[in-house]
Amino acid sequence: MDEPKQFKDYFNKKLVARLAGLIEDVHPAFKSKAFVKRVTDQLVSLELKARVALIAENLRVFLPEDYNEALAILMQTLGPEEPNRDNKSIYGLQLMPVEHFVGTYGLDDFESSMSALYEITRRSSSEFAIRPFLIRYEKEVLSQLTKWVVDPNEDVRRWVSEGTRPRLPWAMKLPSFVTDPKPTLKLLEMLKDDPSEYVRRSVANHLNDITKDNPDLAVDVLARWAKGASKERMWIIRHALRSLIKQGHPKALAILGFGPPKVKLVKFDVQTPVVKFGEALLFQFELESDIKKPQNLVIDYVIHFKKANGSTSPKVFKLNTRTLDCGDCLVVDRKHAIRPISTRKYYGGTHRVEVQVNGQILGGKEFELEM
Repeated sequence: MDEPKQFKDYFNKKLVARLAGLIEDVHPAFKSKAFVKRVTDQLVSLELKARVALIAENLRVFLPEDYNEALAILMQTLGPEEPNRDNKSIYGLQLMPVEHFVGTYGLDDFESSMSALYEITRRSSSEFAIRPFLIRYEKEVLSQLTKWVVDPNEDVRRWVSEGTRPRLPWAMKLPSFVTDPKPTLKLLEMLKDDPSEYVRRSVANHLNDITKDNPDLAVDVLARWAKGASKERMWIIRHALRSLIKQGHPKALAILGFGPPKVKLVKFDVQTPVVKFGEALLFQFELESDIKKPQNLVIDYVIHFKKANGSTSPKVFKLNTRTLDCGDCLVVDRKHAIRPISTRKYYGGTHRVEVQVNGQILGGKEFELEM
């Protein structure tokens, strides 16, 4: 059988039937055939999150009316923990509707629901389902997560960070932590030197979330973490600061050893002054050191895309990080494709491309986009 082309396609009749079979094994009264038919009749037209929600909604219909009785049945289908991470990822798909079931229908049963999410997370993750509980029971959930931050299971420790991210993709925002992330920073302090790269990556992404709403607070924390940091912790710091580095935040750049650039932009050529939509912008520039010692440079470029109202919106693109020695010159050639993408709508007219070094714009030129 061909592999699903999109992530949503994993939530198909096969997955629904497998889940139904597991439930029927522990609860023979479960009407597997009716459940599978009712779900799959509606599944094809839905996107990912709607597919997960549909399965969970029908679990609520076909399982016993009492939430805790239904939850006990679902917990019996979990099986043992899977030590292989690749297998966990596959198995985790099957658990997403169960996680959604708990997050949607279990809010009035805090103890049993939190226990269930912990067990699900030991086998996969529950970063989406814990968020409604954080909104309703912030103090109680944080108290529990403080205990789980030292759990021997790396999935649980990652969950502590990932589930409390203020702006977790695909998930509901946590307004309290967007406004004041200090409660979650206490958890991240305990995870910053976690032995698991899986956990550390979540810590970095969590801090990157914080930089979007509370940049100065995040920078102060990361500056403190940078003192005597191991290479693993420095990776967290670099990854956490990636958005601020693109924005040219001076303190963020300083933490990573990038000061005001002492370079000249001695040449900037747009080789395609007119770009047809679907083709590429070609440009070249040359930088020359202006001081008598080596300097670390973060070299990016910025394209100011024209919007529907005629104004422009800048987007920063990464180029490279270099050390430029005294008197050295650096020639950079870049090809930037301008073609249909799901995250941007293009408009014809005058655009501008610029060179940015250590957060400072050194110069640029305009080009025309023909649609």
